[in-house]
Amino acid sequence: MRILLFCAVASVVGGAQIAPAQAIGCISGGVAGAAAGHLAHHGILGAVGGCIAGHELHKRQQRQADQRRSETDRHQDSRDQDYR
Repeated sequence: MRILLFCAVASVVGGAQIAPAQAIGCISGGVAGAAAGHLAHHGILGAVGGCIAGHELHKRQQRQADQRRSETDRHQDSRDQDYR
């Protein structure tokens, strides 16, 4: 239980020093990884792995959202030109 608490506190404190946009995936992944790692008696390793995986997942989601936004903008621009 102490390891889980330590990992949760470490991820929050460590995440406070990272830019907020980058910390979102790391903190949530780190807490989930710490909980899963705690069950396997590898809480710190789980927290680190969860942080990395959560960060990468968040980056991928951001990229996909940006791509959808740019496609929508391009589609909207082409419609605007048709009405001129």
